Amino acid sequence: MAPPPPYDQLWAWLPRLAWKKLRPLLQTACITSLILSAAVVGGRSLGWLQGLELAAYDQMIRSRPDEGPDQRLLIVGITENDIQARQEWPIQDQTLADLLAELVKYQPRAIGLDIFRDVPIGSGHTALLRQLQRSDRTVTVCKMSGSADPGIAPPAIVPPEAVGFSDIVVDPGGILRRNLLVATPQPFADVLPLQHLCNGSEVVFSLGLQLALKYLAAEGIEPRLTETEAIQLDSVIFDRFRRGMGSYQKVDANGYQILLNYRSAQQVAPQVTLGQVMAGQVKPELIRDRIVLIGLVTSQAKDEFYTPYSGGLQDQQRMPGVTVHAQSVSQILSAVLDHRPLIWAWSSRQELAWIMGWGLIGGIFAWFIRHPLWFGAGLLLLAGSLYGAGVLLFLQGGWVPLVPPAITLFFGAGGVVLVDRFNHSSYGQAVYRQVKSFLRLNIEIDAAKVERQVSEIAETEYFSQLQQRAQQLRTQRQSPRSKAKAADPQPTPNHKDGGKPSDPENQ
Repeated sequence: MAPPPPYDQLWAWLPRLAWKKLRPLLQTACITSLILSAAVVGGRSLGWLQGLELAAYDQMIRSRPDEGPDQRLLIVGITENDIQARQEWPIQDQTLADLLAELVKYQPRAIGLDIFRDVPIGSGHTALLRQLQRSDRTVTVCKMSGSADPGIAPPAIVPPEAVGFSDIVVDPGGILRRNLLVATPQPFADVLPLQHLCNGSEVVFSLGLQLALKYLAAEGIEPRLTETEAIQLDSVIFDRFRRGMGSYQKVDANGYQILLNYRSAQQVAPQVTLGQVMAGQVKPELIRDRIVLIGLVTSQAKDEFYTPYSGGLQDQQRMPGVTVHAQSVSQILSAVLDHRPLIWAWSSRQELAWIMGWGLIGGIFAWFIRHPLWFGAGLLLLAGSLYGAGVLLFLQGGWVPLVPPAITLFFGAGGVVLVDRFNHSSYGQAVYRQVKSFLRLNIEIDAAKVERQVSEIAETEYFSQLQQRAQQLRTQRQSPRSKAKAADPQPTPNHKDGGKPSDPENQ
């Protein structure tokens, strides 16, 4: 039995042993999983996974608990019953003037009129303008112009601080996930018939942001811009949406956008009807000191949008525009006053490390777990852990990738299994021997080729002349040395008589 190695040699022996054990792991598991993960990341950067990732985002939105109605808001919805009862379509200006007068009596903090009134409709247009002039609480809407759209002007004589645009950013596929807060109208390609705030060159705030600012002004909170030109309200900074944020790879990021953090799928705020307000059936405390939004909630208005809650994209799952604006207002107020988290995302480098890391986990797991039953159960457990971590972070507002790391997890594990089986199979061993033989043959062929080329060069006349020239130079260098030795011979010491030169005659 061999004696154990000395203690001072142990530290030199352990690294070699560790490298011997880890080398196959690094060569097979790590490299394979990282290569496959890099391929997934490359496909993601091209937008191939955006649809799947946004579908996963919608699922996480739907899986969150419903936070219930925001009691700081009230929606006055103009329903189909209101239209039939009053026999008005569109709703006339006089009806809107009477509605505003009824609401102002109970002193709401702000009123948002989500109905276009650029031209008179029916009777009472003068009364409506007078009502808008009297109240500094009301914010009306306009529609911003575009290259093919002249936009819709706000009511006449309304000051810019009482106007907000109603434009909404919709993703490809028709789902509303983002909240446009500030924008500049695009110039209309043709001649504009009328210049107004929403087709000019000035910056315009959204209806939701205008209403939230009016509410927060009463709390002593005013907006300001940070050094990075981000909007800050109190201690909350609304980080601007950027291209590449979360799962977005190909998207229009113009204007000041944030991700829309929905509060509720069913009822974002208490809701009453036009008929109930006009009949005096609404309690004053539902109006006093609140933000009141007025809008159409009938499908005839064609002002409905698909949201992450619209799982099957069915008509009854669409959300009215006035409700969408209420979601926007509630998001801003809840973030500032209730410290409700906004939706945030990691940087590109952090997402890259997250995706590659799960691929590496899958590869290492497949290297150590070989039993099919344990392999399948463990892989499902890892996938469940990934989803659970994503949901927990999302409850805190963090949107981290789920689909790409899930793909790299399965690809990394599956790739390592296939590579390992290939290496240990008879076919893989045969391929390895063939490749090794081919490489050795190439080396031998290359050596023979070099030897043949050298021989061909040595046989040339030019090479012979070089050899002759070199011989002549060597001869010339040796000739002076021989002559010098002949002219001045060195005496040979005689050890018998004290080192004096010996006399040839005495010998």
